[in-house]
Amino acid sequence: MATHLITGAGSGIGAVLAERLSERGDDVWLLARNAKRAAELRQRFPSAQTLVGDLGDPAKLSWALGQQTQPVELDSLLHVAGMVELGPVGETPVKAWNETLAVNLVAPAELTRLMLPQLRLSRGHVVFVNSGAGLAAHATWGSYAASKFGLRALADSLRAEEHAAGVRVTTVYPGRTATPMQEKVHRQEGTAYDPSRWIAPESVATAVLTAIDLPRDAELTDITVRPGR
Repeated sequence: MATHLITGAGSGIGAVLAERLSERGDDVWLLARNAKRAAELRQRFPSAQTLVGDLGDPAKLSWALGQQTQPVELDSLLHVAGMVELGPVGETPVKAWNETLAVNLVAPAELTRLMLPQLRLSRGHVVFVNSGAGLAAHATWGSYAASKFGLRALADSLRAEEHAAGVRVTTVYPGRTATPMQEKVHRQEGTAYDPSRWIAPESVATAVLTAIDLPRDAELTDITVRPGR
């Protein structure tokens, strides 16, 4: 039985991963921003265990997790949580930059640092669910794309550093996916949201599971997922 820690399990891709991994009998841990959210996740995923830590405040993750029982070994760390605030660079305040970079880049870096001892023990796998915005930046996507370009660099550096320890690192770059975040993006863009036009979160989850289930003789480093319609 493998052990996994997932961020962003409250909806979308993260929720699908939590469901599928739980269904196959794996040991699933879910990171929640606060105790209330943790209780909601345990109710939704009764077999899962929770950790409380706010990705919006990465500096406090070490202290928060240090007060809780953590998995002894970790077969995968799945970074799925993220946030987005669209706007032109000339109109994006420092607060939005700081919040976006904290959740999308600094927190994944810090959580990975904290979990590396457990990942090394299991020769585990770190998966970063990035975005097409991590490969190309467009107008009004400046802060989000910057955080995702940074996440790509984080993954590449981590892979080079941890290869000798047997830790595999994968970045998944989904195109627009039918999640609550995508619904928010459409509101910010002022366009109608039709989830049938976009990738199902189940399809992205399948890509993630393919990476972590791959035999040990190979490593999927980068996976790009695009809408098929």
